[in-house]
Amino acid sequence: MIKEVCVENFTNVPLMIERGADRIELNNDLSVGGTTPSFGVIKKTVEYAHKHDVPVIVMIRPRGGNFVYSEDELEIMINDIHVDGVTFGCLTREKHLDKRAMNRLFSVAHAGDLEVVMHMAFDELTNAEQKEAIDWLSQNRVKCILTHGGPLTQPISHTLDHLKEVVKQAKNKIEILPGGGITKANINKIVEQIKIKQVHGTKLLG
Repeated sequence: MIKEVCVENFTNVPLMIERGADRIELNNDLSVGGTTPSFGVIKKTVEYAHKHDVPVIVMIRPRGGNFVYSEDELEIMINDIHVDGVTFGCLTREKHLDKRAMNRLFSVAHAGDLEVVMHMAFDELTNAEQKEAIDWLSQNRVKCILTHGGPLTQPISHTLDHLKEVVKQAKNKIEILPGGGITKANINKIVEQIKIKQVHGTKLLG
């Protein structure tokens, strides 16, 4: 099982790798759900993690709040895509997947042969739109979808049924990466219940 540890800035990266992190998701400001770290933080983290054969996925998100981005913000996001892998998600004001914006980011990420993850903006789509998005994202070479299975205000124990359904819909198309409320205490139970091979969280390793 792959344990992707969500960290804020470089400070805890060495400790998480020492404790057994298989992959790092690097963020700034987790209090708003994560934003893009500075270039210096990204560079230092990637250098350190690579010495320990640990890949780094970087949050590409210019600010907290919603996932509706202006032209200026999209340009910022495009310029931030220069790492091992990236996680991002763009929605329209009506909370539909913004395929135009996503395609612009894909063009940069895929040109650099980066791993691409759709982040929890996915959870703001309706169930029907999530099903369609799974197909569209897989066709556009997205590696996996990070999802809580519902609003983060709900504990993950309340979203497991929907997570199971998403995993079923995604089978043989795209990987599902459950996150949000998965801890060292409940990880084994959740993995067993929804039959997944990787998990995401800030508290997976104690």
